[in-house]
Amino acid sequence: MGPLVPLFYYDLASPECYLAAERLADVLGVVPEWTPVQAARLPAGDLTAFRCAEERDIHMLEIERLAAARGMQPLRWPARWPAEVELALRVATYAKQIGRGVAFSLAAFRQAFAAGRDLSTPDGVVIAAAACEMHPTAVLRSAETRGVREALAAATEEARAAGATRVPALRVGDEVFHGDEGLEAAAQALAGTAAR
Repeated sequence: MGPLVPLFYYDLASPECYLAAERLADVLGVVPEWTPVQAARLPAGDLTAFRCAEERDIHMLEIERLAAARGMQPLRWPARWPAEVELALRVATYAKQIGRGVAFSLAAFRQAFAAGRDLSTPDGVVIAAAACEMHPTAVLRSAETRGVREALAAATEEARAAGATRVPALRVGDEVFHGDEGLEAAAQALAGTAAR
């Protein structure tokens, strides 16, 4: 049997994860365990796999439409998107270790997709860290440690082994629900688990 607390697997480069993150607690009725993972290491997780600029633009418009339909503020895309955000993911991993994972991750998502900041740069990551009172020097040093790198790799492998093929993914017990659209199904599964 899987974990009793639902797990939210996410990558900070994913606008779909941002949309899901903003409504997770409301839809689920509980706060899941937030687990940063490297989407590119999941079977269908390459966030940069657009065939052409037009396909990317259509995807961006769909994300903007979903955000507007949910009453979120208009998205402001980073100049470089999609981008490799491994540093930000390592900082999210460190933040989780010190009990600031949700705060940092929400700040990072909002910096990326509401303020248009580039999370592939140390400056973009430090701004998100400062928003949740994490010291910039400690954040950048900790993100470079072997322990943090290994923890991120292990979390990604755990997600893959559990059945996560892409992000966002929610694990409820032994079931994994994919995509922003999977939140409602995860909530139903969670309600069914709680009723037992």
